[in-house]
Amino acid sequence: MQIRSWLRAGLLAAAAGVALHAGSAQAQQGSLVMYCGVQEEWCRAMSIAFEKETGIKVAMTRKSAGEIYAQLKAESSNPRGDIWWGGTGDPHLQAAEEGLTTEYESPMNKDLNDWAISQWKAAKKRTIGIYAGALGFGYNTELIKQKGVPEPKCWADLLNAKLKDDVQVADPNSSGTAYNLLATVVQLMGEDKGFDYLKALHKNVSQYTKSGAAPAKAASLGETAVGIVFVHDAVVFAVQGDPIKPVAPCEGTGYEIGSMSIVKGARNLDNAKKFYDWALTPAAQALAAPAKSYQVPSNKNAPIPAQAPKMSEMKLIDYDFVKYGSSAERTRLLAKWDKEVKALPK
Repeated sequence: MQIRSWLRAGLLAAAAGVALHAGSAQAQQGSLVMYCGVQEEWCRAMSIAFEKETGIKVAMTRKSAGEIYAQLKAESSNPRGDIWWGGTGDPHLQAAEEGLTTEYESPMNKDLNDWAISQWKAAKKRTIGIYAGALGFGYNTELIKQKGVPEPKCWADLLNAKLKDDVQVADPNSSGTAYNLLATVVQLMGEDKGFDYLKALHKNVSQYTKSGAAPAKAASLGETAVGIVFVHDAVVFAVQGDPIKPVAPCEGTGYEIGSMSIVKGARNLDNAKKFYDWALTPAAQALAAPAKSYQVPSNKNAPIPAQAPKMSEMKLIDYDFVKYGSSAERTRLLAKWDKEVKALPK
């Protein structure tokens, strides 16, 4: 899949300067159960704005993408959620393949970047791209200096013995970010060498967190020297003045297409479709930056946050979303990681 070229074209096509439209629609009765896979602040901003605009009461739950996927699977015989908004695309694609989400074609599709539509086509209309972000890491500049470690610029630099127990990354079973790392390393280095890298990295990992963004916060607070995260998650703390430097690794890196899906069997299907359409508008996507989320939006007319990492300048791999978002491949890789990496002694 030529997603890399689609992404670059989409980035060039995106335009800034669209303001939030004022006012709210007439109040409508009804409710919506939203499972949200991004940071709490952005989840809250989206649910509050939608509720204010439509009068539809939103019950929002925030979890990591892997956790939401597991919840949809557990609830498949009696669905409780209506819309799954945000989180890395791989588990969205797996949920689509397993029939946990439903087909939908939004009238907003015509305004989206090609990489967002490619996600929709790959999922047979069961998920769509809402933002994009590159994988990398953030390091605490003060701790790195104290340790006498050269500033890390590459994946290989994270294997430095001086970083023992001073790297954090999430667990790929619960985190879409960490699964993206697993799939990225395998694609970048080949499976054997990729797993050799992850085994070596394990020696330096102090803990595998539940949330993908948590290692960035830990690095910003000086609780760890390095946090492996999406680059935009490290940018959040750099922008607020913390001693953290975001890095897109020199060897190349993967990226996510954050996605949105309607739950199959949703009890509030009409409201889920209303949210889906609304979430693809420039006004809704412009809520990201004020909520300190700096991903690249999928709507061509949505403003790109000034702080957003310049993905067009990064060395991105041709990430195979179809293969690594498939149920069989994701299940296989996670089982192999559990057995060959996580189970290793420190």
